[in-house]
Formats: sequence, structure tokens, C-alpha cells
Amino acid sequence: MIRVGHGYDIHRTVPGRPLVLGGVRFDCGFGLDGHSDADCLTHAICDALLGAAGLPDIGHFFPNTDPAWKDADSQLLLRRVVAELKQAGFAPVNVDATLVAERPKIAPHLAAMKSALAASTGLPTDAIGLKATTNEGCDAIGQGKAIAAHAVALIENI
Repeated sequence: MIRVGHGYDIHRTVPGRPLVLGGVRFDCGFGLDGHSDADCLTHAICDALLGAAGLPDIGHFFPNTDPAWKDADSQLLLRRVVAELKQAGFAPVNVDATLVAERPKIAPHLAAMKSALAASTGLPTDAIGLKATTNEGCDAIGQGKAIAAHAVALIENI
């Protein structure tokens, strides 16, 4: 049996915090506001995987009210999500995700992000699809006040 899940996450940009997307740290003078490292790409992938398995969302497993997850590395969260999938009898097959950001430029970092996500999911890099787009100046994302990500994941019974 195969299943598909969708995930979405968005975080506001804030000065003075490192920006982490897909497990890669960007040197750009701002980051994302959130309890963990606020890696919206990885969070969207976590929710896509969990949703495909019919499991609760990322907030259930890693609540923002729990100090244990303060500034947590989202790649650790993703590895724990993959372990939850395995416990439920599933394994990831592939992930496809889109980052929506006006800045910084994402394309130069896509290969590094794919490598980090592949390491955390146990998938080969060619099973991780990543794209980046802008919001063409529209809304908070288009004004550089937020970054969002959409993800779709395919899982299978093991």
C-alpha cells in the first residue's frame, strides 16, 4: 500500500536569528521566528510524512510549549518523524517540496538542502524534489516578512 501526505508551514522573518532551511544555514542577516530552529521546509516535510501515515501533526510530537524543543535542530525532528513512520509500519518513498521566499536566493543551496534532507529521511537525493519560487511581491511572503514551504510525501508499507 502507498499513501500520500501534504504539509505546509510558514514562519515570520526576524532579525538576529540564523536562517535554517532544509537543514542548511544561510548567512543573510535574518532568520525565522519559531520555537525550534523554525526550518519551515523541514517542518512541512515532517507534516507531509506524518499526514501520509495518518499520524498526528508535528505539533503533537514536538509541541512549542515543551522547552525540550526550544531551538531544536529540525533535522533531528525529521529523523524522529521517520522513526515514528517505521513504528507505524511505513517508510518514505519520496518527498517533493517548494519553498516560497523573496529572499535569500535559494537555488545555490538546493543541492546542500537535498543532501541534508536525504540524510535525515534515509532517502537517496534523487528521491527528494526541491523547488524555490517567490510570491512576486504579494502579501507578507512577497514583502520578505515570511517564508513558507509546501511538501508532498509518498510513503509505503514495510
